[in-house]
Amino acid sequence: MNGVEERLIDFITGQALIDTDDERIRQTIERFLIEEKGYSKKDIEVDREFEIIIGEKIHKSKVDLIVSLEEKRFTIIKCSRGSLVSREREVLSCARILDTYQIPFAVITNGEDAEVLETSSGEVIGLGLEAIPSRYQAIEAIRSIEFKGLPKERIEKEKRIYLAFEAIKCPSECDY
Repeated sequence: MNGVEERLIDFITGQALIDTDDERIRQTIERFLIEEKGYSKKDIEVDREFEIIIGEKIHKSKVDLIVSLEEKRFTIIKCSRGSLVSREREVLSCARILDTYQIPFAVITNGEDAEVLETSSGEVIGLGLEAIPSRYQAIEAIRSIEFKGLPKERIEKEKRIYLAFEAIKCPSECDY
């Protein structure tokens, strides 16, 4: 190998990205959301950075995909190879702290399978890629969902849970 990293072009943003297994999964899901589920590219935020503040420390993190409709974040999607069950708690914590309200649904996918979780209860409400709501289903659901926040003490707990998962992923690089 000549030391040059392979690149691919992000389906939604058009940006050149490093070609990794997880990135290929994300590209598969981006195409699936648009071509099979009816979303438009403008409905989806890609690789969204956000800050988690605990005390005086600021931690930066990213979400693979966020689906927003009618100016509300509706679903976050974690794209990663391997076990879906092992990522449930991480994606739930993220959906609970990313915005001023709990993002109603969280999805974990390896590109071939998926779990759809209802954020406030943490329950798995759908299995398989087909369980991911279509754009039409999401618009219908948004109209009946109450977008609620968490109590402050619960937010702090969820931040710590999320950061624990982040630290597992990058123990030598992170300052958690």
